[in-house]
Amino acid sequence: MKIAVGSDHRGFSSKELAKNIVQQLGHEVVDFGTGSGDPVDYPDIAYVAAKAVSSGEVDRAILACGTGIGMCITANKIIGIRAALCYDELSAQISRDHNNANVLCVSGDLVGEVLLRKIVEVWLQTDFRGGRHQRRVNKIAAIEQGRDPKDSN
Repeated sequence: MKIAVGSDHRGFSSKELAKNIVQQLGHEVVDFGTGSGDPVDYPDIAYVAAKAVSSGEVDRAILACGTGIGMCITANKIIGIRAALCYDELSAQISRDHNNANVLCVSGDLVGEVLLRKIVEVWLQTDFRGGRHQRRVNKIAAIEQGRDPKDSN
């Protein structure tokens, strides 16, 4: 897979670690920045990385900021993005298995190296289950199109 990575200054170290994990797992990385710990606004990075997922330029993205919240909110503004903020392996697994999340958001301040590795590995290795979960993902897409989700199936 081709995986975008991006961060603001507070998530820079986590982004660099995630980039290494992705490469170690045999995936291609596209780095959307930032390139240092110098201050940068997270919406600028989240926007370009999420657009790359939405357009099909990359398969998925991993974004990091101080808490992960800002990246998640911003990424979810892009049509076709299902960004999930994950703080543990279970939330990472369910975000893929049940929600077909295509953007993983993590906290640079609250998640350490060992846990980040587990989160990224699980998220990249978990497939979407489909079935009843596909119906729910379809409802999310209906909402993005301004339709009532009850009318989507």
